[in-house]
Parts: sequence; C-alpha cells; structure tokens
Amino acid sequence: MGSFTTLSQSSPKLLFRQLFEKESSTYTYLLADFSHPDKPALLIDPVDKTVDRDLSLVKDLGLKLIYAMNTHVHADHVTGTGLIKGKVPDVKSVISKASGSKADVFVEAGDKICFGNLFLEVRATPGHTVGCVTYVTGDGPDQPQPRMAFTGDALLIRGCGRTDFQGGSSQQLYKSVHSQIFTLPKETLLYPAHDYKGFTVTTVGEEMLYNPRLTKDEETFKSIMENLNLPYPKMIDVAVPANMVCGLQDLESKPS
Repeated sequence: MGSFTTLSQSSPKLLFRQLFEKESSTYTYLLADFSHPDKPALLIDPVDKTVDRDLSLVKDLGLKLIYAMNTHVHADHVTGTGLIKGKVPDVKSVISKASGSKADVFVEAGDKICFGNLFLEVRATPGHTVGCVTYVTGDGPDQPQPRMAFTGDALLIRGCGRTDFQGGSSQQLYKSVHSQIFTLPKETLLYPAHDYKGFTVTTVGEEMLYNPRLTKDEETFKSIMENLNLPYPKMIDVAVPANMVCGLQDLESKPS
C-alpha cells in the first residue's frame, strides 16, 4: 500500500495530500489517520469545482471522510462543503463561529477537531476576515512532527491576505499572525489556502525572516496594506453569499 499513499515522514499515522484548484489558485488539504481501522479523514478548504476529484481520491485511498472544513468565508470561490454533504451525507461541515456562516460544527479558539487518534487545534487568526482560523496539527509524541498549520488567507507564502473587505483589519491581522502563528515552533510547516507563484509550503522560521510584509513593524505593515490598490475580487458577489451558507444554497433550494 505504500506505493499509493503519502504519509507524513515523521508519523506513519498521518496521510496527507495537498490538492490544487487552478482557477482560484486554491489549495485543498486532505488529512487522515491512516493507522486507525476506519481511516477517518477531513478536507480543509474544498472547492465546489473539484469536489468530484477530492471524493474520488478519498474513495481510492479507502478513507472515511468525516469533516469538510473551511478556514474562513472565502471571497474568490464557492466552498465545496455543500456538494460534499450532498454526496456523502454523514460528513459534517466546519467553520468558525465568528464567521457568522452556517455549518454543522462551529469552532472557536482552543477547540480540537479529532479524526481517529489525531487532532487539529483551532487558533483564531482574524484580520483577513473577522472569522479566519488556522488549523494546527496536535502537539504531542503521538502527533505528526514537525507540526503543520493550515493558515487559510491569514498568512500566505511571502505574503498575507488582503484586509480591505469582509470586516478585515490590518492591525488585527498583524497581531493574529505574530501571536498565533509566529509563536509556533520555527520548523512548523505552513500550508496556505492559496499561492499564485507556484510555491506549496513554507515554515514559521522562513516567514519570520523573509515575509516582505509581516517582518515589518506594525505601522509599516498597516501602510503597506492600505496602499495595495487591489482590484475588487471578481467572484466576491457570488462566493460570499454562497459561502455564508457554507455552500449549501443549492441544497436548501431542493426538496428533501
């Protein structure tokens, strides 16, 4: 079976896959406890357009999908959680309580999402949106090492999410990253929700040294963010209303 699985080098328990949706440059992450009899799995930030691909992979690997999770209410794509729930009824959708969105499970800072004998810790990292969270693999001898953090749009590789809509705040984002992400061990692997230059992973230590925005002092960071002059997101008027119901808008309109 080792020929078709990707396991964490440090933990024979964790199966991990990084998946990509090219139109919105979104990463979806598949994690599973491969040593557990049920092989329970979760998806982080699934995209509606790649749900069939993701579920096909889950089936191929013999996994039992139990959670479809979002790091925040996305503005550049529609989440796949609604479609996933329609195809795999036992799956529960997960998002932060602070997001104001609909989901089966609402999480707050300090909560744990368990899958088999592994778990993700929830860290509140608002600033890009009011409801952003970062999911971090557990701390302990039976958990994957180095730790992994799924940062959504709060921290990108050599960048960060914009702060000019959805209740964003550059001051809040700066504090979130420095207090909740940069306090993790420097070898912690960071996996963002997007990348536009072909990068796939970074570390806490790298970003503390080389992130061109977040290595600056807070006032300089705020000035940088205020002067990005980014265009209005082309999908926001479709994506945000859909994602506020966790991608369930189509399911809700159909008779059960």
